[in-house]
Amino acid sequence: MRKLLYRLLIELTNGRFTSSILKWFSRSPISRFIVPSFARIYQLNQAEMDKTILEYLTLNDLFTRKLKTGVRKIDLLPNSVISPVDAIIEDIGMIKETSEMEVKGKIYSVKEMLGDQTVLEKYLDGTYLILYLSPSHYHRIHSPVTGKITKQWTLGSKSYPVNKWGLKYGVRPLSKNYRVITELKTAYGFMAVVKVGAMFVNSIEITHPGGELNKGEEMAYFSFGSTVILLFEKGTFQIDTIQIPLEVKVGERIGYFR
Repeated sequence: MRKLLYRLLIELTNGRFTSSILKWFSRSPISRFIVPSFARIYQLNQAEMDKTILEYLTLNDLFTRKLKTGVRKIDLLPNSVISPVDAIIEDIGMIKETSEMEVKGKIYSVKEMLGDQTVLEKYLDGTYLILYLSPSHYHRIHSPVTGKITKQWTLGSKSYPVNKWGLKYGVRPLSKNYRVITELKTAYGFMAVVKVGAMFVNSIEITHPGGELNKGEEMAYFSFGSTVILLFEKGTFQIDTIQIPLEVKVGERIGYFR
């Protein structure tokens, strides 16, 4: 029953009409009146922000805020892989030869997620890592590695939630939701950064126009809480010894290339 009720709830809030209303509100000047209470309720670290709380004129401005220079330290060891976002590592695992990965007891098709058989073949028997951003997190996405962008594409139209309940009860949100995929070629092999839109606001804005990224460089941002999935080729990546769920920040090492 709980599963049915939850699915009904998210079906009612993932449509174009409701998403448009909520997107409009978050960008409306009216929303500025709840900015201080939002920051207080979600315990945002205002000391890190590049503006004072009253300088954010809409909720969207607050969601997409930048941080002061230097508040995130980037691990610059050549073979390290850093967290691209402030987030919670929700799951880590292996991509099966069948292109399946199991997240919160649910099977996802990486082929469906990527929408490209040629790209998929690089990641069979590789590693996946899922990072969830809540509405309270800093929403800008930074490159986890240094590399050349070989392909970037957009798929999907849904906006199911991607928190632990959405992953457990939703309709394959990681492979159905609106998403922007960036594939990078590094000195150690290929990896993909899958940016997945969430409930209410699907906006994923690309901020890096070039063809190459340096580790820690900003590449995009979300307009609401969402999820980033990292995919690594077989035998190229080793996750650090961690216990999930684990909260991480941009620039912190999460593993390394072999």
